[in-house]
Amino acid sequence: MTSRQEPRVLAVIPARGGSKGVPGKNLAPVGGVPLTVRAVRACREARHVTDVVVSTDDPSIAQAARSAGAEVVLRPAAIAGDTATSEAAVLHAMDAYEARHDAPVDVVLLVQCTSPFITAEEIEGVASAVVEDGADSALTAAPTHGFIWRTDGSGDGFGVNHDKAHRPRRQDREPEYLETGTAYAMRADGFRAAGHRFFGRTAVVRTDPDRVLEIDEPGDLDRARALAPLLDTGSGSALPTRAEIDAVVLDFDGTQTDDRVWIDQNGHETVAVHRGDGLGIAALRRAGLKVLILSTETNPVVAARARKLSIPVLHGIDRKDLALKKWCDEQGVDPQRVLYAGNDVNDLPCFTIVGWPVAVADAQPEARAAARTTTTKNGGHGAVREIAAWLLGKELYKR
Repeated sequence: MTSRQEPRVLAVIPARGGSKGVPGKNLAPVGGVPLTVRAVRACREARHVTDVVVSTDDPSIAQAARSAGAEVVLRPAAIAGDTATSEAAVLHAMDAYEARHDAPVDVVLLVQCTSPFITAEEIEGVASAVVEDGADSALTAAPTHGFIWRTDGSGDGFGVNHDKAHRPRRQDREPEYLETGTAYAMRADGFRAAGHRFFGRTAVVRTDPDRVLEIDEPGDLDRARALAPLLDTGSGSALPTRAEIDAVVLDFDGTQTDDRVWIDQNGHETVAVHRGDGLGIAALRRAGLKVLILSTETNPVVAARARKLSIPVLHGIDRKDLALKKWCDEQGVDPQRVLYAGNDVNDLPCFTIVGWPVAVADAQPEARAAARTTTTKNGGHGAVREIAAWLLGKELYKR
């Protein structure tokens, strides 16, 4: 390691575009946030990490990585296939980073975005083991007291880490550790010389076994989305705060209404909205937040509601995601500081752009699964006011 006071610690997140087991896996949202973005955020929060690079061959992943604050290294086809090793991606990314910045890397991290519940503490743990504690390499591992078995050619089972004739109590056994596949740290020079991630003195950084999950199959993704409301609460607030949000973008039908339409004999359509939502939107505006209604509907009632609330509206929009990106650019708003509230599958592209995708309580299952959090109120029954209360708290009641 160099003698600089602060070592350069580069976190590399490999994220290929192709995946046979789970197509589009590295952009799949868990808790409303794409896996690649979750990993970038955890790396950026780790104290020792100075730079974050995503190695990818996919333009959509590259865009998501940049929006989350990472650099991107485009991976050549030779190391982008199914047989490519993570070590090859890390070595290529490290070389590309050093050439781009004309600066050597002291410690390099391999961080897997397929571990959805990765934390900054885990990343900091492996980095610190090398930077501060003198290890040559480090890995995250979860303690286990499980008995491991194998079978021989005839199908007879035998113990791997135990004698099957002797079954000591859990408290009488030394814990063993299961490699989680989440994060690894290596001295950069040692990694280059060895060509693999384990060399010299390897530190085992203990992690929480309850958070261990690797996305390899569609069922893993379903489990991760089901667990996100529980496990994400451990790394900060489960609800957005005013400090995180600069703009609130609202779908209309199903979010500000209950998704029903009344049609009279002349074909005129009417909908019902919630007065409390109007109060919440007014409070958001007073607090200095930008507010926008974004809808695919061309019904004049959408524009009429926006005029009543004194907020801008974009409606009759087929590609809401493109309209949202353009609006953010025009307003000078970072999409990661936008809360977008929706209820259906046509909101999903917008969910992948913003930092806080929110589904109303009665949203379609696909929208609830992709959201970072969900209101307790149904669309058209005060869901928007509830969101305003999250952001403003007691400020909601000030005139």
